Amino acid sequence: MAKLEGIRACVFDAYGTLFDVHSPVQKLAAEIGEKADALSQLWRQKQLEYSWLRSLMGVHADFWHVTSDALDYALAFHDIDEPGLKDELLALYLKLDAYPDAKEALAALKSRNMRTAILSNGSPSMLDAAVRSAGLDKLLDQVLSVEDVGIYKPSRRVYRLAMQKFVIHDAPAICFVSANTWDAQAAAQFGFQVVRIDRFSLPNDRIPGKPAGLVKSLTELPALL
Repeated sequence: MAKLEGIRACVFDAYGTLFDVHSPVQKLAAEIGEKADALSQLWRQKQLEYSWLRSLMGVHADFWHVTSDALDYALAFHDIDEPGLKDELLALYLKLDAYPDAKEALAALKSRNMRTAILSNGSPSMLDAAVRSAGLDKLLDQVLSVEDVGIYKPSRRVYRLAMQKFVIHDAPAICFVSANTWDAQAAAQFGFQVVRIDRFSLPNDRIPGKPAGLVKSLTELPALL
């Protein structure tokens, strides 16, 4: 893909882009058994669905609450009732594994004096814990949470938050990076120059918004800016 011009800040989604949301279940897979993969997939699916539903209903709760509710549903659906398992999984969610390419890409951007941030559905405490656990705190200028606007992605209010915090008035001056197709496309429709990380070999969603480019790894990103 062609280089992006006029970029003044690079803003990253967190969950699924910098952090592996399936790492908690993977670490307890032996304990959970054959339902582990299905449990993890449903937990993530319901986490996103509940964020969208709460936004549409106008009944906000922070992402920690949503994540806990989604896990409750996934455990009930798969008839898993092992004492202490929910607490173990939630504790691991605060220490999500960063993808191997995350630190390298962020360090490369910082070496070029590019301003960097996370823009995430996560609550401030969740994001702070994950960023510090992964050792990314010194590579980010800002960690932005939807709690500042009280609604989840893909609301335009969330993407506008990045412009406000960086005092950038032109949306195309922000490069937004996400591995979530719906997030990447919504950010592109908002006006950001978007690079989608194709971690999972997924087609684009059938919604408005077209990312500027598609790459397989975050390590490809610095050369595009």
